[in-house]
Amino acid sequence: MPALLQVTGIEVGFDGALALDGVELAIDEGEIRFLIGPNGAGKTTLIDVITGLTRPSNGSVLFDSHELVGRREHQIVGLGVGRTFQTPSVFEQLTVAENLDLAAHHRSGLVALMRRRRGVTPEVAEALEAIQLADRAEEQAGVLSHGQKQWLEIGMLLVQSPRLLLLDEPVAGMSAEERTATGELIQRIAERCTVVIVEHDMEFLRRFARRVSVMHEGRVISEGSVERVRADPLVQEVYLGRSRDRRGHDPALDPVLAARAAVDASPPEETTEVGSR
Repeated sequence: MPALLQVTGIEVGFDGALALDGVELAIDEGEIRFLIGPNGAGKTTLIDVITGLTRPSNGSVLFDSHELVGRREHQIVGLGVGRTFQTPSVFEQLTVAENLDLAAHHRSGLVALMRRRRGVTPEVAEALEAIQLADRAEEQAGVLSHGQKQWLEIGMLLVQSPRLLLLDEPVAGMSAEERTATGELIQRIAERCTVVIVEHDMEFLRRFARRVSVMHEGRVISEGSVERVRADPLVQEVYLGRSRDRRGHDPALDPVLAARAAVDASPPEETTEVGSR
């Protein structure tokens, strides 16, 4: 069976430098795939390409056999691809239920969008339960915590029945309790659609990742389970700052990965660089 999302040879250049350098990535239907890597690795740029925000100079993005490169953002949404951003985008003056209702009927025209809501539609009720905000349905979105706003934004995508959700750092700025609840929410979502998560939180990764793709300098350099990726010498090299371009220590380094890699690699002391970028 072909992959639900197939990225092939994607290249994107900014100011003469390649942000994405021939990216290859395949995501199967029903997956929860984590996309990790140092800052500047190209993770968000790749999400921008998939969703039509950035057009690549070369390459192909097939979603359920539909070519996405060259399509407009709303067309890609219409095919069943949804995404969140690092900062939640909700209508803070509207209630939680009204935000969901607005998202559910975004294609219905201005009159429908401006009508007074009469009751809660089944899709909105289902989303409220999924994001665990049913008891906050009639409260203004502006009073929600950062984490709850992130859940609401995810709910606003769920009511559009996506087949693929792209979540950009969904637990950034959340409390420990909210991070756990978000991981559990993602597991529930994966029962109905495929989820790709760009994330820097390594504890969250260890708890909830099933399969991981590691990016560095615009390429996918390793894939597999958390254990396999952590044991990959190239990943250890990148995160320990001993990559071939001698870039130095990366601030996103997972302390557990660093300790393990240091023991496994046992590099001579004089060859270990801990410089800054």
